[in-house]
Amino acid sequence: MVWPIYFYIIYKFSRQARGRVGSALKCYECNSHNDSRCAQEEPPQLLGKDCSTHQNAAHKYTLCRKIVQTIEYEVNGLQPDTRVIRSCGWDDTTYKNACYQRSGFGGRQEVCSCTTDLCNSAFNTPPSTTAVVLSLAVTATIALLGRVN
Repeated sequence: MVWPIYFYIIYKFSRQARGRVGSALKCYECNSHNDSRCAQEEPPQLLGKDCSTHQNAAHKYTLCRKIVQTIEYEVNGLQPDTRVIRSCGWDDTTYKNACYQRSGFGGRQEVCSCTTDLCNSAFNTPPSTTAVVLSLAVTATIALLGRVN
């Protein structure tokens, strides 16, 4: 009889961890090339913006994005540099709540996305991953306790 309650609790936790449904998303929006505070691990709150203020008929902003661009060598007269770009965004691929990397001649970038307010500071494990790990830990504990009795 414990199992239905257990699954209900996990369901509620994972729904809550995914963020507020129907509310406007807030993300940090900045570029360290123009504002050095953007490169801080935790940018100032005043760099947080309401994504619903952006006008884009083709896409609804559903996530926050953090991009770290690194130019490793002098290219076309530009010196090596690292920039951090944070913004509201959208993504219809499997990269939601995940990171991916791209690289090419002399440079690379890491792009991370997340779906909760101001989550594009230092990138953390997505809440849905946390919910899965927590549910597995609770399941294992219940299974072990059931064998002991």
